[in-house]
Amino acid sequence: MDVTPTPTEPVLLPEPKRLGALARLAPEPMKVVLNWGRRYSLWVFNFGLACCAIEFIAASMARHDFIRLGVIPFAPGPRQADLMVVSGTVTDKMAPAVKRLYEQMPEPKYVISFGACSNCGGPYWDSYSVTKGVDQIIPVDVYVPGCPPRPEALLQGILKLQEKIARESLEERYGTVRPSAAALQSGLVQPPAPKGDPR
Repeated sequence: MDVTPTPTEPVLLPEPKRLGALARLAPEPMKVVLNWGRRYSLWVFNFGLACCAIEFIAASMARHDFIRLGVIPFAPGPRQADLMVVSGTVTDKMAPAVKRLYEQMPEPKYVISFGACSNCGGPYWDSYSVTKGVDQIIPVDVYVPGCPPRPEALLQGILKLQEKIARESLEERYGTVRPSAAALQSGLVQPPAPKGDPR
């Protein structure tokens, strides 16, 4: 009985995912460097709506000092912010403002829901005017429980968000779906039709 080994074909491993046009220069290290920079330079847009906002302010003061984690509080406006911290009761009347300001933030952007009221409505969940969680209107990355939550809980939430940022791939997050021109123009006001046009 002949037991000669049969030649096997070489196994081709899948090519690692690369980052956009810079793939030929620095494929994997570029992802690590970009995530590192994004992780330790989070400008915070605080959307303080109730008593949890006081706990947010306490977390930014000298005793807890979340600036040492690379988190810069009180961005001048949503266009300079990377992270929105929604702290407090989101009412149905305030929900459009939260959504509008979230949409004005540049990508990539992150959201921390801070406290029971922004997580699920808190003690006011049964009220006719309270939104049952900020995740009903914008996507949330990290939930921080408590009523009111301690500043240490916000520090833990920031650390969890930084771990998530370190693992993320922008190619997977943004590179798969490219919006069409019609989708980009859908919310724009159309110019008036020229005179004589039968539209």
